[in-house]
Amino acid sequence: MLDLGGVAAANLKLLTRVNWPQLHSPCLREHISIGVQLGFLGILLLHFLRKCVDLAFNGGTKTTDQGKEDCQIGLKFSNSYKASMVCSTLLLGVHISMLLMLLNGRETDCHSIVRVFSAEVLQIIAWAISLVAVYRIFPSRRYVKFPWIIRAWWLCSCLMSIVCISLDISFRITYHGHLRLRDYADLFALLPSTFLLAISVRGKTCIVFNALNGITDPLLQEKSGKDSDSKRESPYGKATLLQQITFSWLTPLFAVGYKKPLEQDEIPDLDVKDSAGFLSSSFDENLNQVKEKERSTNPSIYKAIFLFIRRKAAINALFAVTSAAASYVGPYLIDDFVNFLTKKNTRSLQSGYLLALGFLGAKTVETIAQRQWIFGARQLGLRLRASMISHIYKKGLLLSSQSRQSHTSGEIINYMSVDIQRITDFIWYLNYIWMLPIQISLAIYILQTTLGLGSMAALTATLAVMACNIPITRYQKRYQTKIMEAKDNRMKATSEVLRNMKILKLQAWDTEFLHKIESLRKIEYNCLWKSLRLSAISAFVFWGSPTFISVVTFGACMLMGIQLTAGRVLSALATFRMLQDPIFNLPDLLSVIAQGKVSADRVASFLQEAEIQHDATEYVPKDQGEYAISIDDGRFSWDSDSSNPTLDEIRLKVKRGMKVAICGTVGSGKSSLLSCILGEIQKLSGTVKISGAKAYVPQSPWILTGNIRENILFGNPYDSVRYYRTVKSCALLKDFELFSCGDLTDIGERGINMSGGQKQRIQIARAVYHDADIYLFDDPFSAVDAHTGTQLFQVGTYFLTFQLCYENDLQECLMGILKDKTVVYVTHQVEFLPAADIILVMHNGRIEQAGTFSELLKQNVGFEALVGAHSEALESVLAVENSRRTSQDPEPDDESNTESTSKSNSSLSQYDSDHDLSVEISEKGGKFVQDEEREKGSIGKEVYWSYLTIVKGGALVPCIILAQSLFQILQVVSNYWMAWSSPPTSDTAPLYGMSFILLVYTLLSISSSLCVLVRATLVAITGLSTAQKLFTNMLHSLLRAPMAFFDSTPTGRILNRASMDQGVIDMEIAQRLGWCAFSIIQILGTIAVMSQVAWEVFVIFIPVTAVCIWYQQYYTPTARELARLAGIQQAPILHHFSESLAGAATIRSFDQQERFYCSNLDLIDNHSRPWFHNVSAMEWLSFRLNLLSNFVFAFSLVLLVSLPQGVISPSIAGLAVTYGINLNVLQASVIWNICNAENKMISIERVLQYSSVTSEAPLVLEGSRPPNKWPELGVICFKDLQIRYAEHLPSVLKNINCTFPGRKKVGVVGRTGSGKSTLIQALFRIVEPREGSIIIDDVDISKIGLQDLRSRLSIIPQDPTMFEGTVRGNLDPLGQYSDYEIWEALEKCQLGDLVRAKDEKLDSPVVENGDNWSMGQRQLFCLGRALLKKSRILVLDEATASVDSATDGVIQKIISHEFKDRTVVTIAHRIHTIIDSDLVLVLSDGRVAEYDTPARLLEREESFFSKLIKEYSMRSQSFNSLTNVHA
Repeated sequence: MLDLGGVAAANLKLLTRVNWPQLHSPCLREHISIGVQLGFLGILLLHFLRKCVDLAFNGGTKTTDQGKEDCQIGLKFSNSYKASMVCSTLLLGVHISMLLMLLNGRETDCHSIVRVFSAEVLQIIAWAISLVAVYRIFPSRRYVKFPWIIRAWWLCSCLMSIVCISLDISFRITYHGHLRLRDYADLFALLPSTFLLAISVRGKTCIVFNALNGITDPLLQEKSGKDSDSKRESPYGKATLLQQITFSWLTPLFAVGYKKPLEQDEIPDLDVKDSAGFLSSSFDENLNQVKEKERSTNPSIYKAIFLFIRRKAAINALFAVTSAAASYVGPYLIDDFVNFLTKKNTRSLQSGYLLALGFLGAKTVETIAQRQWIFGARQLGLRLRASMISHIYKKGLLLSSQSRQSHTSGEIINYMSVDIQRITDFIWYLNYIWMLPIQISLAIYILQTTLGLGSMAALTATLAVMACNIPITRYQKRYQTKIMEAKDNRMKATSEVLRNMKILKLQAWDTEFLHKIESLRKIEYNCLWKSLRLSAISAFVFWGSPTFISVVTFGACMLMGIQLTAGRVLSALATFRMLQDPIFNLPDLLSVIAQGKVSADRVASFLQEAEIQHDATEYVPKDQGEYAISIDDGRFSWDSDSSNPTLDEIRLKVKRGMKVAICGTVGSGKSSLLSCILGEIQKLSGTVKISGAKAYVPQSPWILTGNIRENILFGNPYDSVRYYRTVKSCALLKDFELFSCGDLTDIGERGINMSGGQKQRIQIARAVYHDADIYLFDDPFSAVDAHTGTQLFQVGTYFLTFQLCYENDLQECLMGILKDKTVVYVTHQVEFLPAADIILVMHNGRIEQAGTFSELLKQNVGFEALVGAHSEALESVLAVENSRRTSQDPEPDDESNTESTSKSNSSLSQYDSDHDLSVEISEKGGKFVQDEEREKGSIGKEVYWSYLTIVKGGALVPCIILAQSLFQILQVVSNYWMAWSSPPTSDTAPLYGMSFILLVYTLLSISSSLCVLVRATLVAITGLSTAQKLFTNMLHSLLRAPMAFFDSTPTGRILNRASMDQGVIDMEIAQRLGWCAFSIIQILGTIAVMSQVAWEVFVIFIPVTAVCIWYQQYYTPTARELARLAGIQQAPILHHFSESLAGAATIRSFDQQERFYCSNLDLIDNHSRPWFHNVSAMEWLSFRLNLLSNFVFAFSLVLLVSLPQGVISPSIAGLAVTYGINLNVLQASVIWNICNAENKMISIERVLQYSSVTSEAPLVLEGSRPPNKWPELGVICFKDLQIRYAEHLPSVLKNINCTFPGRKKVGVVGRTGSGKSTLIQALFRIVEPREGSIIIDDVDISKIGLQDLRSRLSIIPQDPTMFEGTVRGNLDPLGQYSDYEIWEALEKCQLGDLVRAKDEKLDSPVVENGDNWSMGQRQLFCLGRALLKKSRILVLDEATASVDSATDGVIQKIISHEFKDRTVVTIAHRIHTIIDSDLVLVLSDGRVAEYDTPARLLEREESFFSKLIKEYSMRSQSFNSLTNVHA
């Protein structure tokens, strides 16, 4: 059987030689050359004939342009053009010289003189035509790129040159010949051919045509000068071909980065083709092409991506294939090299040096091609990422309400960060799709030439191993989908918690929501463990695959009788090692494909979501109609699938200049009516026509991060006069006086450092400054005090009745900013209704009544209930005031009183706001949100140490290193065994039987594979456990951080760490650090093997290693800062996007989509700049390290060739070469892995930053816990209370001394900035007192835990907050109450019928932010929480600002009844809500201005409270008289 196998193998070799003689034909070179050139000349002839036909049909006419004749053209030659001319000339000269040599009788390998001469003559003709064609580009001025025929010829000629040189060298080695003059000429011609190949790939001529006529020249020069000043040139964009190959265009950046840490403005600009604007536009074009081709409104995103990347991907594929092919030249030549060493006495040294040159040339080509395809793939990933992020952003601005509710902010942030990153990773792995079949085919070809039929066994084993990927990939894709779903849910919850951190702390729910996030993380953790466990099994299979394939192959050869000589074994082992690369990359490829497919599907699904109706509103020119707003038979619905529309039978005509008021009960459709005018709600039927520009002020203030002026200007140019009128009319001048930087003071995220009133005034000023024709106000006056509300309303309408205005204010009212504008305003404050031209009363989504104030009162239907409720509240205030007036006659204020009032008004606290942080702003130069903290210099050893020792003190790390070391040792021993025990030639007998040799090899190989399994499992366990520990530490640190941290830290920064950085820690860092150790161990093994053969290698290896280390140290400072800057610049993209999503309706109403879109493009470019230069820097380093390692390898080869025969064993020398082939890859891999790991460790650094945030006081103090029934009475005593936000800042509250009696109702009033919010925060210990104390029922609250304090108090905040989930979960997040108690609370807060009408009842869904409930309904839910909690102390922070007067009256009665035996502290803007309080506290400038019963305060006419009541009553006189007339 063995003999038959040997005969079969011999026959196969003989068959190969007989059946394919042309491979050894001496004229093969000429055949190839003639065929290619005839093809080129034939195509050229067809092109010429087509031109002739075109001229014949056009009649030979030529169009002339007089302008062109008069205009001189200045030509600026580019390097590309010059190089193409020089290279073409050189190649023409080379082939003319070769023809002359043939004429002089030089010998050739081909015996056919005709073929030789024909090949050279055709070459000369082809290059002459090529040179003429390039020269003709000059006068034509038509070619931006070289003609495609010329580029194709350059490509083919370069490939032909490589093939011919390879054939020549093969002949010289096979027949032991010497190099001839023609061979040297071919080698010389390869250089210009390679340059032309690069030029053909790029394609551009880069010729600049300048018009020099006298008319346009000066203007063009001026423009170009301006452009050069405004934009720096990209060094990559103007790099020469050599600079692009060597990446030396980065050298100036390294020179700067090595001296000092880089800053963002020191990083060069991107090339135009890499800018987000260009890429987004290009992607749009591709999307439109697909749309036109498919004739679909939802074109395939995949097809658009294919069109977008195809050209760059094709170039990358060419480089990748070249790199893959060049990498197999070494294994192919190993057998020849071992044969040379074995028979050195009979071979010339020149053939040995030629072999060494072949090795070196192949490695050099591999290095250049590999670096180019990796760089190109990264660049393509950047381009795709930029275009996709810009389109996700654009889509986010256009999402319909229904689509927006199905995608939370957390999900969309994941699309932008995680999913786009995975799609980018897929682009990098894309090239492996073309490389894998080529690598496997070449490997099988090499094995076939050395082992004959044994290659079939290798192919079978390879396919069997690769087949294992099918189930692994299927499961991996399933796990990846689950991981992304779990991550979405966790990010959704995290985003919600961060957004509502204040309410969580006030309600003492932070611990509960911490457990919620931890439970979601647990689900994600389980999915991650399953995925990593599968990856560990994959690593075992594929690290052991070369061993498995080699055992199968050698076993098959033994069975077939194919003799295994040392040369064949070493060539096969080298091939198996090369084959390991595609096999090892295959699972990664399939995993990335699985991840990329899931992410691409998610992004594609999002990009195909429904958008707002672009035809919902019809815009009519102002001169074509008398109506500013016209709605006919309108039917609208937030949910298009619902059978009950949100709005029905809407008919509305609003003339220009009219003032329209909209009122109604909570949930009646008031805000929806404004939305239908804006086009925000789905239109089912009818028409909506708008005439003029519009401005919109939403009910919830939407404030951008930035300074106040930027928020008011909102993209409009600054006009000082108009701006001053705007801020004055919006009562903002006094607020500007609070800040040292005035209107240039920075605003925190979501306006966190502004009070509710300040935020409303800023967004009203934004609308007023916009100078629109139509103004839509959605109840913006509810968040401000009575005085400011009146002033703002006068700004908004300036249409109040004469009774409402003083004589002095009459002119201001009539000359108001908006007096000629169309104003539609929603309001719950009934006193603002009489000013309207028409009032719309909404009920159940219909306009139930419409008319003037007096007309509606006469109808006596639903409107009467709203007015009656307000009248009752008004009467309660007037009754108190009248009781004061009966005891003393009212007198007009004298000058002193007026002065006193003005002083009182101006003595606003300079240091108080919603969170009283304005002083801190002024101290920091107006900057509230500080720049993100960025470490500088090298990553500290403590960061590495923290990561390695956080789990079990790092006990598993040595086990991992030991397992990998054993693997490497066993691998080297097994290969050494095969090389040593195999016979050097076919004539030599082996030392042992082949079966014994194979048995030992198999045992060693299986042992090494088991070491890999142990190592992979330990890495997975350690990495994931460490990631979980880091996540838990960061989460606990964040949720225990004080509110000041969240006020000054944008949510995007935290989410970036919780999303992107945590994802890197979960999936990448353990592998990266592992690879650092693994690659070092591998290179040590390689050096050990090489040094055993030729220790002289160390003579060159040590200095080269020193140079490599110097390069690494030179590279690291720049790369590290680039990576940090890239990480920092990622957060602003997410932050800007989340802000834009929150204010999408406002952005659309102001027609600012384009401006915000451009801002997003700028932010993308700011991130792309450091990212692009970071990946380019990595290629800069890798290229140099690869060249140096190639130099070491070449030196070792020359050394082995030069040593006399007998000094070294040819087999062991071959083994050294086998390992040395990968030396360049391993050496670069060590440095690359170290640098890459350091870049990835920045994620650890950033997470650790947020794992050590200064914490609040302890939640529970076991030794100082209050009694279970505390507080019983609810007595609150403030003793010498002083509050400041930092030691270097002045006090915000100053010596507050007062006592709130138990079971009493206390009202707290004061102008904006007087210290009201600080007092409430101090009560809940959101801020800690500097001096003094707060005592509740004889317990000092500073001496108990925060959980004990906050859980015993209740608060209803001004901004109503709801969490995604259910009604039950929002009322009772801790699950403490029964359904009966919840229903009872819902009935009391007027929500019982509404919830009962829903199918799911208490399980009715609540979407993110509670957007499927109206603002008033959300406020009522907050009241329901307080009713359930039944605390002894309740704080109301303008809790009824967003409900109508009737509902407000009911709520006040409920509060009075339900909390009659409890302490109620009320901060109010509506005077009637505190007029019946037992005590009123008036704050001014952080001090107690007044504190007494309302009656006693009113007795003193000069009191602050008395002035507030007087102001309120005067404002309502007109309203009261009107209602009395119609009573």
